[in-house]
Amino acid sequence: MINRILSFATLLIMCGSLQAKDHIVTSPNGKNVATVDDALNIRVAHNGKQVLTVKASLRDGLRIASVKSKSINETIQAPFYRQKEIRIAGNQLDVKLNDGFSLQIRAYDEGVAYRFSTTNKKQTIIYNETADFSFPEDSKAWLAYSTNDEKPFAMAFQNFYDETKLSKAKDKYIFLPATIESGGVKVTILESDLRAYPGMFLKADRLKLKADFAKYPKKMDYYKWRGMSYVAETEDFIAKSTGARSYPWRVMAITENDTEMPVNNLVYALAKPNQIGDTSWIRPGKVAWDWWNDWNLKGVDFEAGINTRTYLYYIDFAAKNHIPYVVLDEGWYDSSKADIMNPIAAIDLQKLIDYGKKKSVNIVLWTVFNVLDEHLREACEKYRKMGIAGWKIDFLDRNDQTAVEMAERLAKTCAEYHLFVDYHGFYTPTGMNRTYPNILNYEGVFGMEEARWAKKETDMPRYDVTFPFIRMMAGNVDFTPGAMRNGTKHNWVECYQNPVSMGTRCHQLACYVMHDSPFTMLCDAPTNYEREQECVDIITSIPDTWDETKILSGYISSYMVTARRNGSDWYVGGQTNWDERKVDIALDFLRPGESYQATIVTDGINANHNAEDYRIESRTLSANDKLHIKMASGGGFVVKLIKK
Repeated sequence: MINRILSFATLLIMCGSLQAKDHIVTSPNGKNVATVDDALNIRVAHNGKQVLTVKASLRDGLRIASVKSKSINETIQAPFYRQKEIRIAGNQLDVKLNDGFSLQIRAYDEGVAYRFSTTNKKQTIIYNETADFSFPEDSKAWLAYSTNDEKPFAMAFQNFYDETKLSKAKDKYIFLPATIESGGVKVTILESDLRAYPGMFLKADRLKLKADFAKYPKKMDYYKWRGMSYVAETEDFIAKSTGARSYPWRVMAITENDTEMPVNNLVYALAKPNQIGDTSWIRPGKVAWDWWNDWNLKGVDFEAGINTRTYLYYIDFAAKNHIPYVVLDEGWYDSSKADIMNPIAAIDLQKLIDYGKKKSVNIVLWTVFNVLDEHLREACEKYRKMGIAGWKIDFLDRNDQTAVEMAERLAKTCAEYHLFVDYHGFYTPTGMNRTYPNILNYEGVFGMEEARWAKKETDMPRYDVTFPFIRMMAGNVDFTPGAMRNGTKHNWVECYQNPVSMGTRCHQLACYVMHDSPFTMLCDAPTNYEREQECVDIITSIPDTWDETKILSGYISSYMVTARRNGSDWYVGGQTNWDERKVDIALDFLRPGESYQATIVTDGINANHNAEDYRIESRTLSANDKLHIKMASGGGFVVKLIKK
């Protein structure tokens, strides 16, 4: 009854602005209302207050012919996602347009989304898509800009968020997601079901964010460096296709509280369902990683580097700690010649694969996107027969139509060979891991690699408690945590060969709970971990998949506390920016009447001066208890709650 009254009140408030041919769709809880007029302006309101208007079109002259409505109620199985199952309900307008086009608009409790589709059986060329997001006031925004001023559509989709007034946004291309405060809520612009179409960028224009897209590639060329391809010349259109198709969803996630942001599921829910069938062969897990620590083993009796002896050591370390994967990053083949079909002489790959399998450790191989694509079936067949488990695929660095098609082609073909993939140098996720669940992880985040070349003024702890609210709405993140050398705000030092993370040891440990990341790196060197076995045990005891995820408290750019359930056990992780912080955690999410053995890992008393200081304690807790935890500057914590 309350929802009905709210929905009716919302419509009364809006009726003054409704035109004769306006059409509306309302979310099940009555809070989100989308109204479309004959000019395809979509007005979005929350609790009766307009939060934005979108001018939407795929070409000039589109007009409404007819409108139908329907309800949506789905239960979605979500393997390797932040929760095992998603239940989502919404209402939809099916708007038939002229020239064989149509428009779908959906209103969910979590936000509003729309997309175009066409029934045209011939070739359709899209010269541009209009998606102008206009806001009613000069609002605060969190915007991530392209890092390539000369070629803004060619970059790794990794940057800080500029926290700014919309009117003060830089004259630079913005990649998704983008978050804007409006009407007392936060609106986050994302996209879903991006297939055979370019990804969306935005540009600020006063109180608008206007969409722009990379043009369709006409001619490709290669960098000598790594054999990477790049767009040398473009067409005058953004997309082409033949036959009936749907275009990507334009998603406006609407959140009243910051704690709703990291668990908004619209991108995953709107993506095309699983296209590979059985997923039982896909094994999430942690992975010992070589590149970040620069193959920097200590105290061994061989020369460490890209060679068989070094990787045997990594395998032994992984086996000892029940880590199921070791990745061979760049260097196992001659990347200067793009020679993916032949490992270098210093690597006996078959020996490493066979040795690993004896110890229940599988090998994952790094490569460049187009290099694998140019040898796709040949490489998949060869290395699958040898026994690898998957690919870490790097340096796509663009999201034009042919790049998006390549990403889908790789995922689909790798699935045929039962190979999973981890996408790096990759655009912001758009739900492709629902369509191809063998995509276990994505980069597209300003992750731990930045610590190797960051400057003193870089504020990683602030970013660490910003991106989970924004970027993680789009999907999994391969942040690559686990640094055993940690620095405070005052004593952190830049060091490429022996890198240091910003923030405390517990800040690093918390990543393994806080991030949606079913394939998670341990970024530091095995010999560094071996001196800190307690930390290794904490990391490896944290599950890789979850039945349930909650954000217990937090504010964007300040701090965040996450709780996740695996079976009957719970894991809680928290991080703060450079501000010291105390948090109170009610354990009322635990099952009443049950006791839990708690392991509590917190910043040590001296962590403000020595970021590697931490302490571990154990106690028995229940749903009636509360925890009072102090985080140091750049600090964090982990709590494991194992049901007795």
